[in-house]
Amino acid sequence: MTATAPRLKPRRRAEIGRAPQDTGGNWRTYLALVAVLALSAFPLYWMFVIATSTDEAVSSIPPTVVPGGEFMNNLREVFTLQQVYFAASLINSFIVAFVVTASTLFFCSLAGFAFAKLRFPGRDKLMIVVILTLTVPNQLGIVALYILMGKLGWNGTLLSVIAPFLVSAFGVFYMRQFIMHAVPDELIESARMDGALTMRVYWSIVLPAIRPALAVLGLLTFVATWNEFQWPLIQLNGTEFPTSMVALSDLASGNYVIYRRVLAGAFAATVPLLVLLVLGGRQIVRGIMEGAVKS
Repeated sequence: MTATAPRLKPRRRAEIGRAPQDTGGNWRTYLALVAVLALSAFPLYWMFVIATSTDEAVSSIPPTVVPGGEFMNNLREVFTLQQVYFAASLINSFIVAFVVTASTLFFCSLAGFAFAKLRFPGRDKLMIVVILTLTVPNQLGIVALYILMGKLGWNGTLLSVIAPFLVSAFGVFYMRQFIMHAVPDELIESARMDGALTMRVYWSIVLPAIRPALAVLGLLTFVATWNEFQWPLIQLNGTEFPTSMVALSDLASGNYVIYRRVLAGAFAATVPLLVLLVLGGRQIVRGIMEGAVKS
């Protein structure tokens, strides 16, 4: 007597071609993401709680976890202090961050285009030198940079804070890598056959193709420049109009630190970055989706 093979249950037509769903791992993934988001946002929330509290609430045990109603009063104290020109420091930070970001996007994209698509003697060796500068800590060049700014007569001015960061080695390397893959050589050759010069190729072909990379680099550069503390402290400490990070250090200095005032200023200095991250994040996603559709 021969054994018959078991008959398989026929699958429904609606189930054919349907991807298997891992319902067991979805809630764990969302739970982990919510936990990471809560841990990441808690310092910002705690800063806001202290910024809206009184001195008694700050020193209370157990500490308060509910925002108070003194935020506007604390913020008014920060902006009206005579020894700290906080409003001017925010304007200075915006000027420095904007100029450095615009300059970095232009020079790094132009240099990245040259290293990726142009042929000139010593190109690869010069790119190695640019990459090697990333391994040198910034602290090693502070003394020489300070002396150079003094020779130029820029010490204690915003020019000394802006000039050393007009272009970055990371930005050049990042733009080079992106342009190598995003801009085909055939497209550049066809533009040259039509009579386009190098700057025309850069402006009309390269820049539209690298908008997602420009958005990412611009966002990272603006945030890093806004949060820069060491070099502005060396150059602008003791001046009348420093940057926001130096002004915050002045708020936190002294024998007695008023934390509600310090964190109110810190929250005010963080709000522009939060707005930029929200707006910039949308632009980055939009640029990536446009590039995926075009490809």
